Amino acid sequence: MTALITRPNFFSDTSKLRTDTEPGDAFYEALMQSHEGLTESQSHLLNARLVLVMANHIGHLETLKQAIHTARDQLE
Repeated sequence: MTALITRPNFFSDTSKLRTDTEPGDAFYEALMQSHEGLTESQSHLLNARLVLVMANHIGHLETLKQAIHTARDQLE
């Protein structure tokens, strides 16, 4: 089984280290920009589509289930 990675794991081809925070910050900025000008409904739809695209990319059902449980458990 593939273990879910919950520590920061962002990187880019230009990063020297996988632990650089810049790629994570750049992702967050791109995510926020993708929501600019959208209605709340469109924003929710974008998030749902993004989750499905990323889930398809990951493609490992057990890892995806771990991610769902981890995200849900951290709501409170």
